Amino acid sequence: MISAAPIIYIVIFVAVLAIVQGAYLVIFGKSISMNGKVNRRLELLEKGGGREQVLEQLRKEMTQHMKSQSIPLYSILATKAQKANIAFSPSQLIMLMGVVTVVAYIGLMIGTGVGNEVRIVIAIIMGVGGVFMWINSKTAKRMAMIEEQLPEAIELMVRSLRVGHPFNSAIQIVATEVADPLDTEMGVISDEVAYGRNVGECLKSMAERLDMQDMRFLAVAVTIQQQSGGNLAEILDGLSRVIRSRFRLFRRVKAITAEAKWSGKLLSGFPIVAMIGINLIDPTYFDEVKEAPEFIPACLVVVALLIANMFVMRALVNIKV
Repeated sequence: MISAAPIIYIVIFVAVLAIVQGAYLVIFGKSISMNGKVNRRLELLEKGGGREQVLEQLRKEMTQHMKSQSIPLYSILATKAQKANIAFSPSQLIMLMGVVTVVAYIGLMIGTGVGNEVRIVIAIIMGVGGVFMWINSKTAKRMAMIEEQLPEAIELMVRSLRVGHPFNSAIQIVATEVADPLDTEMGVISDEVAYGRNVGECLKSMAERLDMQDMRFLAVAVTIQQQSGGNLAEILDGLSRVIRSRFRLFRRVKAITAEAKWSGKLLSGFPIVAMIGINLIDPTYFDEVKEAPEFIPACLVVVALLIANMFVMRALVNIKV
């Protein structure tokens, strides 16, 4: 007889991820999905929000997570949530973890016959882990999109400067011509500059918030030009070429290390897949060893070694460019 428990666990976990993503889209709209088709800032303006009101809302979303690092355990998520620009507030994210944990518990109660203590532990892992995985995927997607968009945005600035536009106008052009998520970021900078903030400080603040090296280069270049003068168009043109070269090198390194990354994933995931497969084929396979006193300590050792393997393999292939 084949056990359906592992399949039920997977289905419940996928349902948790779907609930989180669905709630995010329903509450904040399609513009939050970073599909490049809808500009979140422009959508908020079209809905009737004033420029100052929209700026305040976007700035709040961009800084709210780092201000909440004092919340116990939330500091683990804060940095990634900040980079992903998650519109959920910290309290809403914590509440969402609780809701999906309850949903997972109900699903486990209906679909499985495990004990209540085990059910609670698994539900908490699914609820917290599901939200963490969702935020992590959002962060990776958003940072990758901004890294790809930045050279194009800088080249657009260069063309605007060469035809006579001031730098503030060049940023405003980028905010309307480049796709999300970079256009919303640049739109916020454009609005902040319009209200009197120094453009170099705005770029530096964005670079620190995103923890992005190429953005720091842009902020430093603009700040130095403001202080010492020079041809900003030529400076940014050179910076664009440097960023594109770094991006090509990064892609090459990524291709070279792909085999090692997948080897690490295979080595880490194969024992789990093998255990699930054996349990599906023969649910009674581990019944005899479960009664042994060494079973639980051995399982903990195996889990610890798998986690250590993931960290070691990640450190080996995490090459900085």
